Amino acid sequence: MHNSNFITTPFGRRSMTLGMLSNQYDAKDIEPGKSVDKWKLFRALCEARSVFGISDRALAVLNALLSFYPENALSEENGLVVFPSNAQLSLRAHGIAPATLRRHLAALVAAGLLIRKDSPNGKRYARRDRKGEIDEAFGFSVASLIARADEIFAHAARIVADRQRLRVTKERLSICRRDIAKLIEIALQEQAPGDWMMIQKTFQSILAAIPRAPHVGDLSGVLDELEMLRGEILIRLEKQLETQKQSATESQTERHIQNTDLKNILESEPASSTQPARDATQDDTVGACDSQESSHHLSIPTGNVYRVATAQRPSNPSIQPLKSFPLDLVIQACPEVASYGHAGKVESWRDLMTAAIVIRTMLGISPSAYQDACNVMGPENAATVIACMLQRAEHINSAGGYLRNLTRRAQCGEFAIGPMLMALARSHRLPGRDAA
Repeated sequence: MHNSNFITTPFGRRSMTLGMLSNQYDAKDIEPGKSVDKWKLFRALCEARSVFGISDRALAVLNALLSFYPENALSEENGLVVFPSNAQLSLRAHGIAPATLRRHLAALVAAGLLIRKDSPNGKRYARRDRKGEIDEAFGFSVASLIARADEIFAHAARIVADRQRLRVTKERLSICRRDIAKLIEIALQEQAPGDWMMIQKTFQSILAAIPRAPHVGDLSGVLDELEMLRGEILIRLEKQLETQKQSATESQTERHIQNTDLKNILESEPASSTQPARDATQDDTVGACDSQESSHHLSIPTGNVYRVATAQRPSNPSIQPLKSFPLDLVIQACPEVASYGHAGKVESWRDLMTAAIVIRTMLGISPSAYQDACNVMGPENAATVIACMLQRAEHINSAGGYLRNLTRRAQCGEFAIGPMLMALARSHRLPGRDAA
């Protein structure tokens, strides 16, 4: 059997409800010695008022009611019932009208935050014993507030956390919106490749889906979409930056070459020559080959297209322009040149020509001598000759004079690079490159 001493019914025409009975059952078992700071509990209830469905005016009435509780700590030891009259409550509730006061008191009772303990005549008062202690009081019981304190604090903490999360999400959303708008703007200004008008329409459609009064869940989904869009935009712009950096690097390389007074240096396709010639000198050679050696003695890969390097046309129309060889053959015949390339590698004609400038300085060849060689032989062939000279540097007494002699012979049609490369290739015993 349930103890019915805690059950109280309303006075007059106010009816009893199952909800009121349930609230009284929930509030009957308060943990022994439990006490709650009434103002901390009130502030938590203000945070969680949407959960309990009470208005700010109802909270103002509750604040006035709690001010009549004699102690700051709500507990059974300090009593559970407050009994101010409606006139006193109205004054402490900033002059609220009596009808409005009764309506909000009823709302607090319906929300299970207060329990009515009405006297036989409906008046609120306390009966005291001979010692002046309160023996019995009639008014509003705060037992529900004590019993539900943990629930109220938990709801308040969750709402505060949700509000903080909403604030952080809004901040991140604002930053992401700003980033995307400005990144699209710069992409359109720089004419970066990509359908940026479509990306802009996608951006606007995502923003249009944001509700006017969004919850944190609504904004989290929108933020995820915007962050994905921002990531895609950044990937496209990073590719554009890489392209610009590559172009800037190539431009710097070209300016570096032009500073040595070299002009019209163009990157070549691999080419080869089968024209025989005798070496530049008899006693100081890079790769002495007999001038009688003919093209069938060179094991050059077939299928390569021979191309004339950029160079001056010979003064004698009957003299054929000097032709270049495949880059891989040059690297195999002159492996030491790779040490002077970028990161220890020579992977293109541009790399070889850049390395040749460094080697030219190291060998003591004047800029004018190298300029003349480039004009007569072409920049690729001049770089090839420099690579060959590096490979046999210990056998050359005057590198500048030697290069000028080769340039003069090339201009007269008396010099070819093929025999020089083949001699160096055979000295390394490269398979497939020896004479037949």
